[in-house]
Amino acid sequence: MKSIQYKATQHVEMADKSVPEPGAGEVLIKVAYAGVCGSDMIIYQGVHPRAKAPLVMGHEFSGTIVKGHSTLPPGTPVTVYPLVSCGTCAPCKNGYAHVCNTLRLIGIDFDGGMAEFVKVPEDKVMPIPVGFSLKLGAFIEPVAVGVHAVGRSGYQPGDSAVVYGAGPIGLCVAGCLQYFGASKVMVVEANPNRLKVAQELGFITIDAAKDDIKAKVLEVTQGRNADLTFDCAAHPSVHTSILDVLRVQGTSVVVGSYKKPPEVDLLKVEFKELTLVGTRVYERRDFEVAIAILQSGRVNFERLLTVATPEEAPEQFRNLLTGNTDAIKMLFQLEAQA
Repeated sequence: MKSIQYKATQHVEMADKSVPEPGAGEVLIKVAYAGVCGSDMIIYQGVHPRAKAPLVMGHEFSGTIVKGHSTLPPGTPVTVYPLVSCGTCAPCKNGYAHVCNTLRLIGIDFDGGMAEFVKVPEDKVMPIPVGFSLKLGAFIEPVAVGVHAVGRSGYQPGDSAVVYGAGPIGLCVAGCLQYFGASKVMVVEANPNRLKVAQELGFITIDAAKDDIKAKVLEVTQGRNADLTFDCAAHPSVHTSILDVLRVQGTSVVVGSYKKPPEVDLLKVEFKELTLVGTRVYERRDFEVAIAILQSGRVNFERLLTVATPEEAPEQFRNLLTGNTDAIKMLFQLEAQA
């Protein structure tokens, strides 16, 4: 079978691999689409602390069941909940398995979905509605990240929000806020193409390279400032304004992962009685909400998707690393079209 494999630092190739044989409690899935995540790019750069070559990456994917499921028949369209928790640590026992002390992921710690077939534990298989686009099915996982982040924020209907970063996760967060009825969703971004896409999706855009972010937020909120901010950019420059655009007793959610700890003005947190919240991946119920959001069609998430073939993987990974692409979310189509 065709597979996209991480072989060494900045070396990804399409390679032939045997179709995996599912064991007891495992399901074989024929993959349709698999997305490239930021963590895949960290693997590609050779700096992920756990991923080891050779590895079939991919934890965002969709497909159909081939065999092995105890209740779902072959041909059932599915996605996969890729978190593998230990089940015995304190977070797992207290209902927070998504922040397990030894959390692992399919596609990072085990071969993932960037192959024509993948085997996964049965309890990780999630059916998706019949007729639901398998292309969008590979985007359920990123939308679930947005659902979880909004849920962690304490969002109330009608709140206003500023989202820093118009990459896949930033636009997922913004889209979830839009779906849930936020009064104003402002997206801060410096990349012209991403700003254009954010505007097409109906968000208020703020050009981080040209605009006065603080003044723009005050203008949009009529002097009140935002109820919520979401840091999906994980760039040190974010903290020059993110706390200033929050109202008193507002909430700031950290979604992106920083390479180095940023400097945070805790005096602003104290004087404005701000709340800082962390968010990590998602819970299973967030997948269910994400499916409903995508199925509704109220947010045009398909606008974010660019599809490539497995043969194009080396070039596409290079382009994503250098920024030599307008793709916001890259998907590889593993299933041949008739």
